[in-house]
Amino acid sequence: MTGQSIETMTNASLIATARQWAAAGHGVALAFVIQTWGSSPRPVGSVMVVRDDMSVEGSVSGGCVEGAVIDAALESLASGTGTRLDFGVADAAAWEVGLSCGGRIAVLVTPVGDNGLPVADLGVLADDMAARRAGAVTLDARTGTMLKIDSGVAGSDSALSGDEAQFTFSHQPPRRVVVIGGVHITQFLAPMARQAGYDVVVIDPRAVFSAESRFPDTTCLTAWPDEALATLRPDSRTAIVTLTHDPKIDDPGLRAALASEAFYIGCLGSRRTHAARCDRLREAGFGDAELTRIHGPVGLDIGARTPAEIAISILAQMIAIERKGRPA
Repeated sequence: MTGQSIETMTNASLIATARQWAAAGHGVALAFVIQTWGSSPRPVGSVMVVRDDMSVEGSVSGGCVEGAVIDAALESLASGTGTRLDFGVADAAAWEVGLSCGGRIAVLVTPVGDNGLPVADLGVLADDMAARRAGAVTLDARTGTMLKIDSGVAGSDSALSGDEAQFTFSHQPPRRVVVIGGVHITQFLAPMARQAGYDVVVIDPRAVFSAESRFPDTTCLTAWPDEALATLRPDSRTAIVTLTHDPKIDDPGLRAALASEAFYIGCLGSRRTHAARCDRLREAGFGDAELTRIHGPVGLDIGARTPAEIAISILAQMIAIERKGRPA
């Protein structure tokens, strides 16, 4: 395994890696989880990328069937044709690959090339993901041959067709959290959110707080929040959190956040601070219905005291809102 861990590699970065490897002249194969039963550790739509020199990124099982999938990927590069692999407790190989606990998994391996996923279409897929555009690619579920590509079209989750003849790999813009304020809490929230699958952007006009050295592997913008958000264009898969405690910085970001489709807006501060914040936003023209979108004080009430605990409470509330909707 090379590069980043499977926990931090997103499908977008894996597809981008596949394109980079192919552009450099390497043979490249992709492996997709197309079906699962029981305790399979990775969901449908998970991706692994295999290079002709056995460099690997991503995972289709968390480790238990990777060896067999890598072998199949290398065979697909030699033959130019993909294949479906099934692992489960009924198979003699199941005990060898670690699925004896009852999980079953089906994996589709396809080479990047004319008889699999064409290089040009891999590029379209990578461009869509990089631009936060939805899309999908449909493959023959037996041979891995590409059947069609839909660019910029939002679809359902990745899935195998009812007759198991086709597999559609769908992608939506990745979940994202924009944090206004490069403060101590943010230093815990940024890596936690990234590990939970969010892209993270930290905005702070104060260069000393938005220094990249404070936030490794995180996009940092030294800009006023309203200007940065105008460029980032928050969508319905974006959360926005303000943490500076300074109205001169937080308020412009909040005005931009309330004008966006962000699914979550959270603000640090006491109830008294939040009441004053809402008064300022009312003066700026926002109504009570709009202000109810703001979670303040930010985070679930878990009795958090330390910066790390506050970060946990914020992330937990974000996830709860995204998965379950606003609590009553």
